[in-house]
Amino acid sequence: MAALRGAIDSFRAYGAVFRNRDLRRLQLAGIGSTLGTWAYGVGLAVFAFDAGGARAVGLLYAARWGMAAVAAPWLALLADRRSRRSVMVAADLIRAGILATMAVLAFGGAPAWPTFVLAVCSTMVSSVFVPAQGALLPSLVQTPDELTAANAVMNSVSSIGMFVGPAVGGVLLAVSGAASVFVVTAGTFLWSALCLVRIPRDTPPEPEAGTPHTEQLLAGFRAIVGSASLRLVVGLTTAQTFVAGALEVLLVVLALDLINGGNAAVGWLNTGMGIGCLVGVIAVAALAGRKRLAADLGLGVLLWGVPVALAAAWTNLGFAIAMFVLIGIGNTLVDVAGMTLMQRSADESVLARVFGVLESLILASLAIGAVLAPAVVSLLGARGALVAVGAFLPVLLVVALPGLRRVDESARVPTEPLELLRTLPLFSLLPPTVLERLASSAVAVHVQPMTAAITQGEHGDRFYVIRSGRATVDVDGTESGELGPGDFFGEIALLRDVPRTATVRALDELELYALERDDFLAAVTGHAPSRAAADSIVAARLPASAAV
Repeated sequence: MAALRGAIDSFRAYGAVFRNRDLRRLQLAGIGSTLGTWAYGVGLAVFAFDAGGARAVGLLYAARWGMAAVAAPWLALLADRRSRRSVMVAADLIRAGILATMAVLAFGGAPAWPTFVLAVCSTMVSSVFVPAQGALLPSLVQTPDELTAANAVMNSVSSIGMFVGPAVGGVLLAVSGAASVFVVTAGTFLWSALCLVRIPRDTPPEPEAGTPHTEQLLAGFRAIVGSASLRLVVGLTTAQTFVAGALEVLLVVLALDLINGGNAAVGWLNTGMGIGCLVGVIAVAALAGRKRLAADLGLGVLLWGVPVALAAAWTNLGFAIAMFVLIGIGNTLVDVAGMTLMQRSADESVLARVFGVLESLILASLAIGAVLAPAVVSLLGARGALVAVGAFLPVLLVVALPGLRRVDESARVPTEPLELLRTLPLFSLLPPTVLERLASSAVAVHVQPMTAAITQGEHGDRFYVIRSGRATVDVDGTESGELGPGDFFGEIALLRDVPRTATVRALDELELYALERDDFLAAVTGHAPSRAAADSIVAARLPASAAV
């Protein structure tokens, strides 16, 4: 029954995603960006082939992915220093301008190399869009379940775009040419920008005062290296994209050499994976109620590996399509669970840079997988290559399993302190991911009747919120107020770095939740709206001589 209730709650969270106006606009922007990116990829490949054959296509794509992999971690700093919505809008407008220029050059019959240079620049600019989107999304949701659901919907948008975009590009190429594809792609980026500007401007994270610029650029790498959860998620995601890169080659080998199904078989296998990606959204909704995202990530990794190896055992088209449906389901599980875990594990102030590092690793691992796959086929044969590549992830998962269990254990958020903290004006504006981490650090404290919870003049090391019971507030020996369930105290000593300004004494059995100084300050001062709310509360309490 608990699992059923969890699944029902997850499906309700999906409904909340579509009812959330700003999330809808972000999803619509994602549709424009994804459709444009995939349609543009088809048009650019044909343009490059016409200009210089297969060699030109290979060199251009290597340059695009290579330069984007290098640029992604550094450009992502912009999304941690500026409004993330504004960074996405700027990326869309720059890409639209570049594509419009490429269209003019193509229509005018200009040499191909300026178009190639612009194509590389466009891909580099695109590398900041996804990190900014991943970092913006948590600030638009209301609950942890809604965050998972929003990531699942975003994944569905990407899956649909992956198939509709090339189809649109193919139709435009058949009717007109690559220049028309560039024009339409510029239009889809403008559509994305128009959707984004209707989302209220988000407040940028607080800058790291006094931190050298080089260290700020490297903060995404440091955050991943310093967090076991992030290392595990990024490592497994990178391994999965390495296999995905290899599968780009192995899929063709399977379809043409083992199944002997011709070009149609290539299309059917890609279609099977696309269907699996969409089915995976339903699987995410059903599994999310278990609150075990790390386990879901592991399951997704398993589904990326085992079906690849099994496809070599029985070279039948129907069976192979079924295996690729499973791979598609695994793809959605990895994408949604991995992204949600990263949003929950990384500090909000460096979140875009963490996604920038991941974007770089994804691009690099895709390229490495595609480059190594032919060598593996030459060494082991087609069947042997499928088995070897398919076995890579399950073997890796065996090593990573203890770590995944630890991630799920540490991710369990106590419900009561989370709900209590959410009601406080200090924390109500925090993103759900930050509030989750704060609730996880809350410590239960029991205070006997007539005993002081804090004493005026002492050093302040904790913030307190009352779970049950009553307390009196004394300033200079004079009673100045009474506190009850849902009230809080201790924030002024922490925010102003001064001794306690009042004594809080239990009138009866007092049950509290306490937050340590560093956890409290990191949450409140690292988020501008919460810092403004805290300053307003302090300013209101101090003149009233009720400051605690």
